[in-house]
Amino acid sequence: MNIINAKLFKDMIISGGNNLTNNRDLVDRLNVFPVPDGDTGTNMSLTINYALKELEKVTQLTVSNLSKAVSKGSLMGARGNSGVILSQILRGLAKGLEGKEDINIEDLAVAFKESSDTAYKAVIKPIEGTILTVVRESGEYAIENYTDEKDIKVFFEKILNRSLESLNNTPNLLKVLKEANVVDSGGKGLFLFYEGMYKALIGEKIDLKEKDEQEENKNEKKSIAMDAKDIKFLYCTEFILQTTKITYNEIKEKIEDMGDSLVVVGDEDIIKVHIHTNNPGKALEIATAYGELKTIKIENMKDQHENTLLEMDEAKKEVAITKKYGIISVSMGEGINKILKDFNVDHIISGGQTMNPSTNDFMDAINKIPAENIIIYPNNSNIIMAANQTKTLTDKNIIVIPTKNVFQNFVSLMSFNEELEVEEIEEILNEDLDSPKVGQVTYAVRKTNINGLDINVDDIIGIGQKEIKVCGSDINEVSIDLVKSLIDEDSEMITLLYGEDINEEKANEMVEELEGLYPNLDIELYYGGQPVYYYMFSIE
Repeated sequence: MNIINAKLFKDMIISGGNNLTNNRDLVDRLNVFPVPDGDTGTNMSLTINYALKELEKVTQLTVSNLSKAVSKGSLMGARGNSGVILSQILRGLAKGLEGKEDINIEDLAVAFKESSDTAYKAVIKPIEGTILTVVRESGEYAIENYTDEKDIKVFFEKILNRSLESLNNTPNLLKVLKEANVVDSGGKGLFLFYEGMYKALIGEKIDLKEKDEQEENKNEKKSIAMDAKDIKFLYCTEFILQTTKITYNEIKEKIEDMGDSLVVVGDEDIIKVHIHTNNPGKALEIATAYGELKTIKIENMKDQHENTLLEMDEAKKEVAITKKYGIISVSMGEGINKILKDFNVDHIISGGQTMNPSTNDFMDAINKIPAENIIIYPNNSNIIMAANQTKTLTDKNIIVIPTKNVFQNFVSLMSFNEELEVEEIEEILNEDLDSPKVGQVTYAVRKTNINGLDINVDDIIGIGQKEIKVCGSDINEVSIDLVKSLIDEDSEMITLLYGEDINEEKANEMVEELEGLYPNLDIELYYGGQPVYYYMFSIE
């Protein structure tokens, strides 16, 4: 066998996605830190599932069309760093298969190499021993050895074996992996995707064991509060336009006044358009003047509302630009939300450690805010890449402040002034982000040894400045010990946020103990309401 046709390629992508989703929990458990927020498998599976939804919309089956659909779907659905990198791997795959009806051995090799190159370009500081290593070494093997192969099944099996070798070697490249006795979680997710593709290639296609909708729907439901009477534009209209006569920005300008919730994504000669409008025929008429419509979907929004509230997150108000700046923050607690609202944050996206928002979640928020400049605070290092991807998907000026926790968000917002010029605001908002020392207290989900600490399941662990510093059995004792490890002679203030599993009385007991230990420091306590973490605190 030396050719993969479009139908088989589609089956391979679906099988790869199913294999990744079926093993999502396994990948999650490979998180280096034994905390209950290992989300690599969840992020990668939700990303690929978004891509598979786009795949099913393709009516003209060619390898090129299918790979482009997967690329676009994964871009909009990308969650977390691992999901964003996966979307770039799939984008590279689409580049390598551009214009292909079928795939031969050389095409496959080029696609694997292009996947590697595209993923590396998307990451500012690539780290070896991660998913990037696995995709790179697989791609290098493919491009260096394809001329010796005549059977594409045998060739793909050899690429798969090389990716497994690369994955198993990741602990030798990253000390933290070796200490935790795990392989890289993102690399494992990629291997599972490759493995599923190979299984379909040899006639053993992997089916989905269970629907992967529960967590995605749980995240989406938090944004549903609209009544049917609030729908201003009746028809949810989507189409894909194949054209070389107009750019995605130009088509956007021509139809942006026809409705709301407009998202236009361009990739070479393919433009995907989503809009809520009362005149879908007019939008389609404008599009067909410049090319051929490949897919069309028009749905009545009120009927959707009656059938399922989950679709109503798509229904948004008109957003005429009325102000200079809009602010988006990612938050994971009722109390934290209130604090952010007090800082005049325009839109809060529910998410954090246990559910990273997707690029599409950010786009929904961006489209709702009537501002020409949007400032985004991801508040988690695993969300920054998804936020940055929005810069190429909207005409608004997007400023991503790379906050890794809410305390950095608070510090930055104190410097915000709507009178600041666009040219200077990013530099000002980035000042002093690292000034607070941040600590978090949670529980261990597996047994491990880190930094000389023997940690057992359900132990209370204290994380400070990105490393586990203390562990024990009592929440307040671990919290006090963690504070002690971070306090120095320059410390002036401790700010504590207590989570949803801590009552106010217990939190006040800890504050009293801290006040006894540090009578000269200002200590402030607030209800954060965050899940997973009993306490989060900053020391300034």
